[in-house]
Amino acid sequence: MYTLLLLIICIPIVEIYLFIKIGNNIGAFNTISLILITAIIGVWYAKHEGFNTLRSGMSQLMRNEIPIYEIISGAALAFAALLLILPGFATDFLGFLLIFPITRRIILKKYNTKKSKNFIEGEYEDIDKDK
Repeated sequence: MYTLLLLIICIPIVEIYLFIKIGNNIGAFNTISLILITAIIGVWYAKHEGFNTLRSGMSQLMRNEIPIYEIISGAALAFAALLLILPGFATDFLGFLLIFPITRRIILKKYNTKKSKNFIEGEYEDIDKDK
């Protein structure tokens, strides 16, 4: 509860600080343009990565595997797109970290199930003691 309240207060403060600092360096028009460009490119790339994740999940379903990582990755992509739509440089940075597959895999490595399974396939035969 307190963490959420702290985030609601701190995120706008950080964004306003970054707007002021970056706006002083590159100008107000360039700052606004940069925010719009990052939102457009970020949402487009999130859509592209979302389709890749969907394709990967469908191929796992066809192999009768549960696409756990793809489901979590899709949710992370949706959250990243939301972060990129929100105006601000800190939220854009976090959104881009979640959109790129390499950093998303590092962030979500706990849920990556593409590791090799530890099992041995084989056949067995019941041996009857009476024979």
